[in-house]
Amino acid sequence: MGMLSVVLPAYNEELMIGKTCSVLAGLLEHSGISYELVLVDDGSRDNTWEEIKKAGKKNTHILGVHFSRNFGKESAVFAGMAQASGDVIAVMDCDLQHPPKTLLEMYKLWEEGYEVIEGRKISRGQESFLHKKSAGFFYRIMSKATGVDMQNASDFKMMDRKAADSILSMPERSMFFRALSGWVGFRTASVPFEVQEREAGESKWSAWSLVKYAFTNIVAFTTIPLQFVTLAGAACFLISLILTVYSLVQYFAGHAVEGYTTLLIMLLFIGSAVMMSLGIIGYYISKIYEEVKRRPRYLISQMMRGEEDISDQAKSDAD
Repeated sequence: MGMLSVVLPAYNEELMIGKTCSVLAGLLEHSGISYELVLVDDGSRDNTWEEIKKAGKKNTHILGVHFSRNFGKESAVFAGMAQASGDVIAVMDCDLQHPPKTLLEMYKLWEEGYEVIEGRKISRGQESFLHKKSAGFFYRIMSKATGVDMQNASDFKMMDRKAADSILSMPERSMFFRALSGWVGFRTASVPFEVQEREAGESKWSAWSLVKYAFTNIVAFTTIPLQFVTLAGAACFLISLILTVYSLVQYFAGHAVEGYTTLLIMLLFIGSAVMMSLGIIGYYISKIYEEVKRRPRYLISQMMRGEEDISDQAKSDAD
């Protein structure tokens, strides 16, 4: 029976840290599974780190990782995976909306030989109508853009050490964990789960944050937006060709082209297409700029195992 590392990214989750650690520890100990809980404080502005240290004093199986500032959930996930020492690694939210008992189903599948076990949502819980529609819309866009079914996908996953190391070995800075776990392949299974109600705190995702999340990760994972530039250029050329033929026909028929309305519309259309295309290209160039600088995805300011400060043992992300 291998050791299970559970990676828990946390941002402003002071109200849930103690409960989450208690529930997971009790579940895994009762099941006889050797474990560690890797809690990554993503530069929280509340007392999340203090709560992690309190939990560590009660349970030596807790590894706390504290970022120097907020680097984002993706960075927190990769930092937790990098510091985890288990034979199999699970990633789940710190708010218990991912049902802990599902970990046991995933672990059983891992013991049967599966190397990537995906958590698949069968419900989104009690979210607002606007939030559900926004999430559904952007996940449909991401599914088509990335070629990976994102509609019911989640960050709730379990991976064999081999699969996790394959993802960690990738050199790029901008990474999309939810899609990469499917991209690496390996023997894969899925487990359905229902999103649970949040017991405390509030969701960090708004409609605008979903927009940024979708666009950032589409650009990180695929070059399809650049193909839109080519399509926009082809559409403009086709429309201009049609208007050219129309204008020539009108000219040789002895009819003057009426007014400048058509010309004005075309100029606005082409100008908008050019500016949007430049924006997409510019965004990719900015990502290239970030990649070539080779800055680390995150910086760890402190690490604790139980009550012991082990900051000097933190694995660097700068290489």
